[in-house]
Order: sequence, then structure tokens, then C-alpha cells
Amino acid sequence: ASDAPGILATALHADGSHNKILCVPGQVNRGQVTGDPFLRMDGQAVFKFAVKVLGEVAREVTEIAGLALEDVDWLIPHQANVRILQATAKRLGLSMDKVISTVGQHGNTSAASIPLALDLAVRDGRIQRGQRLLLEGVGGGFTWGAALVQF
Repeated sequence: ASDAPGILATALHADGSHNKILCVPGQVNRGQVTGDPFLRMDGQAVFKFAVKVLGEVAREVTEIAGLALEDVDWLIPHQANVRILQATAKRLGLSMDKVISTVGQHGNTSAASIPLALDLAVRDGRIQRGQRLLLEGVGGGFTWGAALVQF
């Protein structure tokens, strides 16, 4: 516990209208799979969507906090793939030197990827107390969000 706030700003969003670019069209009915049981993804559309919303939500939380992107010490994004990390950093005008990337070490671990990346960077000494961290992710059902925190 601390008297100083650690969470500077958050933003969460969802838009189910994009379900056609990433879905499992089949259903389970009375224990039986009906329809197509396989994951279907338009990879290019998902990539473009992810980079767009990750850039937007990063700007949103820094604006809410009254800060500039340059005031962020580390970007810790969902570790979906390195191309999304690179494209998001480029869109935000951030050097990859300010992005914590662990996808090459343990792949896309879904919702666990942000805390795993945070833990690794704290343990190896890159992240220090007092630094500002921008954590952001994209999830199933087309949800996305970010938290700007003072570590």
C-alpha cells in the first residue's frame, strides 16, 4: 500500500462488430459440435486492427494522465507477435529500445504475456521504481485496453 497513486490512467474498449475477422463459427449443442469447429482468422485484418487500436489507446491513456508519450519509460504490450510490437512502436514514434519484448522467449502466452514481460524486465533491472509504464493489450471478442502506471 502507498499514499502515492500508482495507476495514472486506464482505458478499456470492446467492439464485437469485428467478430468475422477472428472467430470460431461452430457451436456446441447438447455436447455435440455443430458447424465449423476451427478457429478462423483474417491475419492481415487482425494485425491492422491491433496496431490501430493499440496506438489509439496508448495516446488515450497518456492524454487522460496529462502526459506525453515521451514521458513513458517503457511500453509493455501484449506479446502477440513481434511484428505487432514493432508496428505499434513505430505508430507511436517510440524506439524499440523502450518496448519490453519477450515474445521471442516464450511466445504468445495470451493474457499472461503482459505480466510475464513486466516480471522479466523488473527482474533483469530494466524497470526501476518511479518509472512510468504503459501496459496494453488486445483480447478475444475484440477487446482492448491500456493502463499507465507509475511503478
